[in-house]
Amino acid sequence: MSNESASWADLPGRLIVLSGPSGSGKSTLVQRLLALPALRLKRSISATTRSPRPGEKQGHDYFFVSKDEFERMRGDLLELAEVHGNDYGTPQQPVREAMAGGFCVLLVIDVQGGLQVRKRVPGALLVFVKPPSLSTLEARLEARGTDDDATIKRRLSGAARELELALAYDVHVINDDLDQTVIDLAAILTRNGCGVRNDHD
Repeated sequence: MSNESASWADLPGRLIVLSGPSGSGKSTLVQRLLALPALRLKRSISATTRSPRPGEKQGHDYFFVSKDEFERMRGDLLELAEVHGNDYGTPQQPVREAMAGGFCVLLVIDVQGGLQVRKRVPGALLVFVKPPSLSTLEARLEARGTDDDATIKRRLSGAARELELALAYDVHVINDDLDQTVIDLAAILTRNGCGVRNDHD
């Protein structure tokens, strides 16, 4: 085990990677999981060079940065990836601080980033959220109304690639029924050390 891997393993919290195609429902699932008082869970905020979508807030959804700023941050990122022409990355210091405090830290990132995390932090739990089918995913993307036809086509071909790469993930969850998926994910996280500790145990 490398020194870096050992130092991550020494932290009391756990790193949880959550990936899934655009439109698989990750954002809604994460909001619901963070609201559960039975989980000791914090979400990592990624940096990105893409523009904010309507309703997204700086420092809450992402750190929106310029290409130059991203390049300066590169050495301090736990993982980074280029997705649909934009750069994304996870600043590692806030992740380490939350894990040092005993929290599970949720990284909502794409599969290529997740596989980088697995190399650097072997103890990370990798969870992949699948849509029931690619046709369901297409319908969800169209209903969202945020992408044009060319973007939807690109996202669907990216989703097919992600599904192949995600075979390396530890857990696969199909998001068919939102309420049930939240229950299933909460149970998985609790089994993996993310439940609130009871001092009387």
